[in-house]
Amino acid sequence: MLSERQEQIISASIGLIDRLGIQGFTIKNLSKEIGISEPAIYRHFVSKVEILATILDGFRQRVSIYHEEKSAVQLPAQERIEQFFKMIFNVFADNPTLISVIFAEEIFRNEPALSQKVMEIQQINEKELSAIISEIALKEELKDTPVETLVMMFFGPVRLLARKWKMQDCRFDLRKEGDQLIQTIIKMISL
Repeated sequence: MLSERQEQIISASIGLIDRLGIQGFTIKNLSKEIGISEPAIYRHFVSKVEILATILDGFRQRVSIYHEEKSAVQLPAQERIEQFFKMIFNVFADNPTLISVIFAEEIFRNEPALSQKVMEIQQINEKELSAIISEIALKEELKDTPVETLVMMFFGPVRLLARKWKMQDCRFDLRKEGDQLIQTIIKMISL
């Protein structure tokens, strides 16, 4: 459980990364943003890497809780896919700055611990979606397609749509466009 100050630091960090990029995410800029000294930040987090790890852990935890809750509910596979992506689009629509962190895995390349966290989030989502897709009656042409390929058919366009929405200053309804995207992909692959 994070303290109120840690939550403030996390929120300000996400905002800085969103506005200034990872290069602008410095402890000096963060301290100015929050209005506390740099040593005060270090009393809550030992490094920028720990702050970034906490951001990623929070997102992973949110996704894991979602999957646990939904696994208890028996719904048709297509509906579970729709709800899963609805959750993702809701999280991004409610927290647009998260897109700058979650889809910026290239900034974590030099930090193996952060790369691992991004990979874990991706693997959790891919595993869940793979299990759901395996329950769908696929079109004849796709029956021999590896499930991993079908999973990419969802996540690639979702990432593109989220980044487009963010780059266009959130000027269109991400939830509506996301729902339409997922519906279209489902129609493309299933009977």
